[in-house]
Amino acid sequence: MNKIKKTSVDAERIKRAVKEILLAVGEDVSREGLIDTPDRVARMYVELLSGMSDSPDVYFESAFTENYDEIVLLRNIPFYSICEHHLMPFIGKAHVAYLPKGKVLGVSKLARIVDSYAHRLQLQERFTSQIADSLMSGIKPMGVVVVIEASHSCMTIRGIKKPGAVMVTSTVRGLFRSDQRARSEVMSLLHDNHI
Repeated sequence: MNKIKKTSVDAERIKRAVKEILLAVGEDVSREGLIDTPDRVARMYVELLSGMSDSPDVYFESAFTENYDEIVLLRNIPFYSICEHHLMPFIGKAHVAYLPKGKVLGVSKLARIVDSYAHRLQLQERFTSQIADSLMSGIKPMGVVVVIEASHSCMTIRGIKKPGAVMVTSTVRGLFRSDQRARSEVMSLLHDNHI
């Protein structure tokens, strides 16, 4: 029974590749615990990489006109992504802020944009910039700040093995780049945990 949904990810090819990996590490692919593993892994990649064919532009279709010119900030958006270097997950939270110029976006759309870019083979630095650039072109705000904090399993459970290490990346666009007061205000809001 094939439970894999339609996507740009080639699930059948992944199944064949996983079977080859299992054989390459000396496993018996007919063993009870492994019989369905290629299918499970293929379904996992279809889910984790669902953003590969997704266009975040669709989320800007529901932007609406609003005469609001103060900072809009959504903090602590959880995400998971797959690092393209080792095909291992990195997990963290995104903080997205923008200064509207006549258009605002529903709060859930900010989270959906983060997910759309997260569900691809990624680098954290590129992921951070993609979110900011998408907002700049999608609603043309006065400025955008995106900060990503993530733990990368490719360095916490293998290689250097440093669990607890968190990588932080930030991207600043528009007014937040040129106006130090605006930048300081948004950064203080990002770190203010008193709600």
